[in-house]
Amino acid sequence: MWKPDLTRDDVTPERIWLNRRRLIQALGAGSLAGALPFSAAAQEVLEPNTWEEITTYNNFYEFGTDKGDPVRYAGAMQTQPWTVKVDGLVDNPGDYDLTDLIGDLPTEERIYRFRCVEAWSMVIPWNGFELRALLEKVGVQDDANYVAFETAVLPEVMPGVRRPILDWPYREGLRMDEAMHPLTMLATGIYGRLIPNQNGAPMRLVVPWKYGFKSIKSIVRISLTAERPYATWEASNPREYGFYANVNPEVDHPRWSQASERVIGSGLFARRQDTLMFNGYADQVASLYEDMDLTVDF
Repeated sequence: MWKPDLTRDDVTPERIWLNRRRLIQALGAGSLAGALPFSAAAQEVLEPNTWEEITTYNNFYEFGTDKGDPVRYAGAMQTQPWTVKVDGLVDNPGDYDLTDLIGDLPTEERIYRFRCVEAWSMVIPWNGFELRALLEKVGVQDDANYVAFETAVLPEVMPGVRRPILDWPYREGLRMDEAMHPLTMLATGIYGRLIPNQNGAPMRLVVPWKYGFKSIKSIVRISLTAERPYATWEASNPREYGFYANVNPEVDHPRWSQASERVIGSGLFARRQDTLMFNGYADQVASLYEDMDLTVDF
């Protein structure tokens, strides 16, 4: 069995926590070894950003458009108890308490690249489980082709939803083969801690080969559909934000290049790094799109 050997960081406690012994234990735990997540197939080492970087620099427009707004306001959001509606083309629809819905699903750590459509990036150690485990639990019907997601709308604690920044609630979707791919996960933690509110507590989607806006936060509804679902940013500006939103350095955003990215934590004047096709996960996911023109279906 291939054993990842992550570099320890001498300064950041969270990185020290990501040690060889814990990862070897995770590889022996089951699905992590079979799925070869966080580019294990490429046998590369990813060094995560710090807890502070991950939790203080993010977009969560429900709380405002400034990068600091989620930190300022998200603490007022109550995430326990939390209800998730599961409906559509499923065998077991219902309004589930989150603990009941995911309590028996084994969690694991996955270190993924995270690439924002704004051309900045991080590396994040998520804790969670494969989305397909939850979908199999609720029962996917044969005519389900897509999975749709919806974020909470809480005007009393979310200043952003009181303004027409976007068409609330925030909605996103995946094709079924994307949703069932072993890299796609639902995250409930970062660095072994509960995921902070500003990062999408208590549960968010993580699709590492797509731009970050596809990884919807604070999920309150999961629906299985036959038709392609509504996606908020695509509906807001389809010329700039496609439904698939696959990281592609060869397809620029109309207002900036996507060929390179600014790595958060590397310093204001640090050299940008080249953006990788599918954010570095091409070996695992390119086959999903082999019959598509990714300059059209972007």
